[in-house]
Amino acid sequence: MFNKKIIISFLLIITLCTINVLSKEVDKTGTTAGKFLSIGIGPRAIGMGGAYTSLSNDASAMYWNPAGLSFLQRNEAMFSSNQLFADIKLTFFGVAIPAGDIGTFGASVTALTMGDMFVTTENYPEGTGETFSANSYAFGLSFAKKITEDFSVGVNIKYVTENIYNSNANGFAFDIGTIFHTPFWGINFSSNIANYGSKLQMSGEDLLTRHDPDPTRAGNNATVDVNYATDEFELPLRLQIGISKEISLFDDHKLTIAVDAAHPNDNSQYVNLGGELSLFNDLLCLRGGYKQLFMKDNQEGLTLGVGVHYSLNFIAVGFDYAYQQYKYLGNTHSFGVNIKF
Repeated sequence: MFNKKIIISFLLIITLCTINVLSKEVDKTGTTAGKFLSIGIGPRAIGMGGAYTSLSNDASAMYWNPAGLSFLQRNEAMFSSNQLFADIKLTFFGVAIPAGDIGTFGASVTALTMGDMFVTTENYPEGTGETFSANSYAFGLSFAKKITEDFSVGVNIKYVTENIYNSNANGFAFDIGTIFHTPFWGINFSSNIANYGSKLQMSGEDLLTRHDPDPTRAGNNATVDVNYATDEFELPLRLQIGISKEISLFDDHKLTIAVDAAHPNDNSQYVNLGGELSLFNDLLCLRGGYKQLFMKDNQEGLTLGVGVHYSLNFIAVGFDYAYQQYKYLGNTHSFGVNIKF
């Protein structure tokens, strides 16, 4: 009996270790819906390689880390556009409004759009003359508040919808983030959980068909209306932590460096690196970074960016641009306008 218990325990340990190793090797790449939620927002953040969770202090914080909204001093509106590949465009518009000691409120819309495509069938491989479109949208509400002068928390609530032809999938997602301005050498530390929510399942007219439940029988109803059953897919959940440090150079010039580590549920872990050189009190900003370090079979890489900002007494306007390198799909460009009032 004693020997049997030892053998069973040993086999159980080996099994658990094997499962643990296999779970680390399987990264579930390409198994989530709403993948547009993983595409970075804002040229400043993109230009810094996506290492932005601990730096978020503008309207794009509604994507990177909602806690960053708590550091806004003025109302802010932001518009950005990512020109991707294959006629795909990602557009973001967000507004953030500080409300004193209550906190900061925000609202945003993210849209992934593309050109119309021709409907093709087995009988008409060159097209039927009809067209269809595929689009994805996220509508978000945000709130952030300082718990202390150095620690803040924020949350997003998002309604996510994806459409293709006459079918769609809908769901809700949440983001929760924190930022801590530590007393250690001016280092900022952040954490953010993005896209925790319901699964998406396609439904609609395109999944409706007619079926004969028993083709071997005569006289039964051979045209029963049925729907194809589609699988449910998780959203691209992502845990991201970051640190950053601002270094004063001389007069009105400074250098900011940042590192983010991310653990997504649909890929392997990776690290983003970024830096920003701010000249003449943020009048001109030069940025650079590298994305997805240490990721197995990573497709992204070098990022570069530039920003010009001008402030008057009642309004401040910023124009930003970012370039991002992709390994196979071609390089992309991002443009953004930021207005503080």
